[in-house]
Amino acid sequence: MKNISIIIPVYNEENTVIQILKKISKNKNINKFEIIVINDGSIDDTLKLLNENKTLYDKLINLKKNSGKGKAIIEGLKNSNCDFVFFQDADLEYNPDDLKKFIEKIEINKADLVMGSRFISTDRTVLFFWHMLGNKFITFLFNLLNNTTFTDIYCCYVLFKRQNLKINNLKCYGWGQQAELLTYLITKSKKIYEVSVQYNGRTYDEGKKIRYINVFGVMYQILFTKLKTIIYK
Repeated sequence: MKNISIIIPVYNEENTVIQILKKISKNKNINKFEIIVINDGSIDDTLKLLNENKTLYDKLINLKKNSGKGKAIIEGLKNSNCDFVFFQDADLEYNPDDLKKFIEKIEINKADLVMGSRFISTDRTVLFFWHMLGNKFITFLFNLLNNTTFTDIYCCYVLFKRQNLKINNLKCYGWGQQAELLTYLITKSKKIYEVSVQYNGRTYDEGKKIRYINVFGVMYQILFTKLKTIIYK
């Protein structure tokens, strides 16, 4: 059984954070988990709820100022101690039951990196058209530059071998960090897999945070990080 650090960045998720932690806890019999929650300067009751439910996680990192999901991920990685890392958003868009698929690829196929995909799944909500178009474009750009065939590089679910990522290389605090992180990971990962995941997308009224403008930051990170890997190879 592999030991896995589950990193959960949280910002203003008072309506869902406890539910998602309870769902993850149900899967603790699958593998050895270390659950790390990073509160990224929430201004609602998220921190209060987390302090009242300390049995649902192993570590809580409280960032007093909201600095972005990327910053929260970096702090979580710095505090992780397991061989593998898995990212989990604090909303209910992704189902933690899918983690079993990722673990199977690690255990059976000896994968170094397992990426989730909403686009090869038959169990998901209908996506916003412009979100889907933007995602397909940045995925195409990433694949073109990195000689990969991912279908959804901005799926939240990623499981990877921790030793294949130098945390100090991560500089992006915003949405572009996933592209930055994946660029570094694929240069070190020998066996890469992609698995389908369930997806229950939120509306903006329900708290969805990503905006169309974020695509430009992602494009920059894809291009800039790839250039860095070439220069400092």
